[in-house]
Amino acid sequence: MRVDLHNHTPLCKHADGTPREYVKKAIEAGTEYFGFSDHAPMKFDKEYRMDFDQMPLYEKMIKEAQSEFKSSITVLVGYEVDFLDSLIDARVMERKVDYFIGSVHFLDKWGFDNPEFIGCYKNKNIDKIWQDYFDAIEKMAKCGLFDIVGHIDLLKIFKYLPKTDMRILSKNALKAIKKADMAIEINTAGFRKPISEQYPSRAILEAAGELDIAVTFGSDAHEIEHVAYKSAEAEALARECGYDKCAVFLKRDRSLVKF
Repeated sequence: MRVDLHNHTPLCKHADGTPREYVKKAIEAGTEYFGFSDHAPMKFDKEYRMDFDQMPLYEKMIKEAQSEFKSSITVLVGYEVDFLDSLIDARVMERKVDYFIGSVHFLDKWGFDNPEFIGCYKNKNIDKIWQDYFDAIEKMAKCGLFDIVGHIDLLKIFKYLPKTDMRILSKNALKAIKKADMAIEINTAGFRKPISEQYPSRAILEAAGELDIAVTFGSDAHEIEHVAYKSAEAEALARECGYDKCAVFLKRDRSLVKF
């Protein structure tokens, strides 16, 4: 993929490989804009994210990769921030980065994408949790803090799908994303999960296209071999849904490039 903005580092405590190795893999894959957006620190779920005092180290690591590979690829730096009421920390949002990805990984502090807690699904009304999820995405868009919506239908990860049409459930969230002028990512991590497809589904991507919502791409790599995985499929789907340009960010200023 020409643009790949969602990738991690070992600082999140659940990824392997150095930033340098990730960038080399991206160059081999023909990527032109490669972004790191590791899990930002917060006072919750600390075992799956960097610590607050590691943010300068994280940014230093990325700047070193930027310098080393500047003749071959544009390396960008961002954070993936969990949207949880009262837990978004100003120390993160004040960092001078290229972009922020806003993601919903928790519903009432239930980590629905963590295999450790998959048993909780059996006690849930599936349509209700899907609506709750998209309500959280809508609220995240309205807060005005983020540039990109991360894996917009992540809740499908374990194939617990709603009975209600996904277009209906996501309608208000997509309208809020459009009003906030955010981009949504086409994230290929879903191909590595039980759902076995990208985030978002074709139906949501088509709905986003109808609203002229910008897209970008992300491998969501936690290992070197994840970089650019299924990139051709992601770009092909975007074209089928009417896209031929995607978003890149520099110091939080968005531009569109052809892919």
